[in-house]
Amino acid sequence: MKNLKYIWLALILFPLVGMVSSCSEEETEEAEFANWQQKNEAYFNQVVSDSKYQKILTYTKDATNSSVSNADYIYVDVLEEGSGTQTPLYTDSIFYTYRGRLIPSKSYANGFVFDQSFLGDFDWSKSAMLKACVSWNPVKTSTGTVNTLFTEGFCTALQHMKKGSRWLVYIPYQLGYGETGSSSIPGYSTLVFEIAIADIWHPGESRPAFK
Repeated sequence: MKNLKYIWLALILFPLVGMVSSCSEEETEEAEFANWQQKNEAYFNQVVSDSKYQKILTYTKDATNSSVSNADYIYVDVLEEGSGTQTPLYTDSIFYTYRGRLIPSKSYANGFVFDQSFLGDFDWSKSAMLKACVSWNPVKTSTGTVNTLFTEGFCTALQHMKKGSRWLVYIPYQLGYGETGSSSIPGYSTLVFEIAIADIWHPGESRPAFK
């Protein structure tokens, strides 16, 4: 009878333990991204005010448009200029690599890495890290859906990079994942991408496969 009493007690308390754990996880996540929109806008405004960054207008707008604002630009820190002379067109193919971060937060001093195609420090000699991107057709796929990586800001950067270029690119949320975000990226997130392009080639040309 005494054992039965303990069993009933366990059955009552066990769901409560789960509820406490769940609440704790939610509270931790909320604390991590508290005031996220304000923090991201403040962070991006600091980038905008720093003259060391190159300012590039999104490919979807014209500079003569009176409605253009800072949120229509990406801001670039050129880490390596590259020796190429051509930039990729929509129909071209590229070998590239990248690492995407959020802005620094409570638990991530350098920003949470939400996606990457290389590990550790960047190294051109590690060709295995490079991804082939064939006919990268920006933003819209053949079915008309938004490509989860090739956001408007990411595409804008690619169109201005040459072979051998390596950039650190700051993308406002308006040119990234917007107000709603994605499964791994909160809404209103400024994106910080390290992008490098190893090769560019046109339709009809070929390159050996990277293994």
